[in-house]
Amino acid sequence: MTEVTKRILVTGGTGLVGRAIEKVVADGEGQPDEEWIFVSSRDADLTSSSETKALFERHKPTHVIHLAAMVGGLFKNIRSNLDFWRTNIHINDNVLHSAHELGVQKVVSCLSTCIFPDKTTYPIDETMVRIPIPKRNPGKIPALCNSPLQCSQIHNGPPHSSNFGYSYAKRMIDIQNRGYSEQHGRRFTAVIPTNVFGPHDNFNIEDGHVLPGLIHKVYLAKQSGSALTVWGTGKPRRQFIYSLDLARLFLWVLREYDEVEPIILSVGEEDEVSIREAAEAIAEAMEFRGELVFDTTKSDGQFKKTASNAKLRRYLPGFQFTPFRKAVKETCAWFNANYANARK
Repeated sequence: MTEVTKRILVTGGTGLVGRAIEKVVADGEGQPDEEWIFVSSRDADLTSSSETKALFERHKPTHVIHLAAMVGGLFKNIRSNLDFWRTNIHINDNVLHSAHELGVQKVVSCLSTCIFPDKTTYPIDETMVRIPIPKRNPGKIPALCNSPLQCSQIHNGPPHSSNFGYSYAKRMIDIQNRGYSEQHGRRFTAVIPTNVFGPHDNFNIEDGHVLPGLIHKVYLAKQSGSALTVWGTGKPRRQFIYSLDLARLFLWVLREYDEVEPIILSVGEEDEVSIREAAEAIAEAMEFRGELVFDTTKSDGQFKKTASNAKLRRYLPGFQFTPFRKAVKETCAWFNANYANARK
């Protein structure tokens, strides 16, 4: 019998990505020397340093996948930017510091493409996360960079105003990872996924992300025989990644990726779709024959966040993503089958 040498704690283990990792592990991608522990807010309040430390002392993980966060869609972010900042800053600091204090070998945290400045060049890539400049030469520091040692382009401009609280809190994970690496030699890193969707998502129309919210809207419109109203113009573009694909990539990062620098986990630039195209794919998957109406009085949010997956492709040139329409069809089927118990 193989000895367990890795105890992997997954915070946010009952959310969208946590459930996907649990399924991928259960379906055969776990390894004999790994023990997986999925925890949620019922197990500990991660905004509390004492509860977080107690959770780590109880499970004694060797590795951590840190997914826990206060999350929400565009309109929830607009309403509650301060709450997103304060809650996520507390969670992230408590998790990373507890991992450090208890000698966790590796932590993989989850960032977001919203960390990048709203006004930037596209495609976004990892070279924008950290740009070294001449050491101790303040005269050559770009105007918006405050460090004489290095300047990061993610701090070279504000994120989109709609979700600045969440975005700044996520940016700080990268700062903490670098600090723990440079000061304590810790192997703390992060991934930057694009828009994630799949089974076990939050399908709340007001507070969820765009794609699960649209799935719920189509379900209700089909039930009532009414038109489907899409908030905004439908023109903004997004790269959607299926949660099960992201789960498989998380396992690879945990086991194989050794850089402190974050890595973007995304489908290719060519797979970017508009919100209109996403709505049409959902309507097709759910056999909705009604009219699509765009409510242009609602905000579009950030127009695009196009990310390059070139670095990922250098590491994993053969990785195959689930085609968007197939992933949408599977997610819609899950929602239909689990409507009574789905988060909504």
